[in-house]
Amino acid sequence: MHDFLKIEKLSKAYVAAKPVFADVSFTLARGEFVCIIGHSGCGKTTILNVLAGLDTATSGNVFMDGREVSGPSLERGVVFQSHALMPWLTVRRNIAFAVKSRWPEWSASEINGHVEKFVAMVGLNAAIDKKPSQLSGGMKQRVGIARAFAIQPKMLLLDEPFGALDALTRGTIQDELMAIVRETHQTVFMITHDVDESILLADRILLMSNGRETGGGYVPGGIAEMVTNPLPRQRTRAGLHHLPGYYEFRNHIVDFLVTRASAH
Repeated sequence: MHDFLKIEKLSKAYVAAKPVFADVSFTLARGEFVCIIGHSGCGKTTILNVLAGLDTATSGNVFMDGREVSGPSLERGVVFQSHALMPWLTVRRNIAFAVKSRWPEWSASEINGHVEKFVAMVGLNAAIDKKPSQLSGGMKQRVGIARAFAIQPKMLLLDEPFGALDALTRGTIQDELMAIVRETHQTVFMITHDVDESILLADRILLMSNGRETGGGYVPGGIAEMVTNPLPRQRTRAGLHHLPGYYEFRNHIVDFLVTRASAH
């Protein structure tokens, strides 16, 4: 597969002798959905922020579509755990602001038509002219997802976007995200702490270890293992635990987190 995203020997150190992680290298193919999972403090969010151009690595390089990532870009859409909406703007205007930034030459009617298409995609037609204070947590996250997709980025970066939601809302938005990703063939890199969420959504899962002290000295964190999801891609949340191989795959990831990830 063509390496659409290429990460080469990435490291991040706040204290020179004790990097948070080091020698992190992996690739993503165009249209691939990859999750990274690990304990708090292992550097997952730092890696995502480097991919987004919002942070810099101590060493190493990131290339997307043949060009080095060197700062924020509308080619990469980001959805954080907190929705990051502008509270004084309606749903329509929050998304329109991003669309206008992406296509400044578009007319107001072109922008509005584009916004309405993506609001409909996340099922928020009835709330399009409401402000964030009038929306539930799940609805706010839907707006964030619609905004990220509306700029039609080459890559979507998701930092635990459903982490603060209740289980029912989380499951509904997971299903919506899967449907949109399948429709758009979007390339996605996502952080999650939820093992079942990673199994449901990802084509591949990167298992990340924490830095730790050993008898031989300090060992930085990094990608300990990359596992390919063996389950059928057309899987659903309701049917996940009925699929052959599900429990073996899940147990492998849980075993890594419990016995090999070296949480602090």
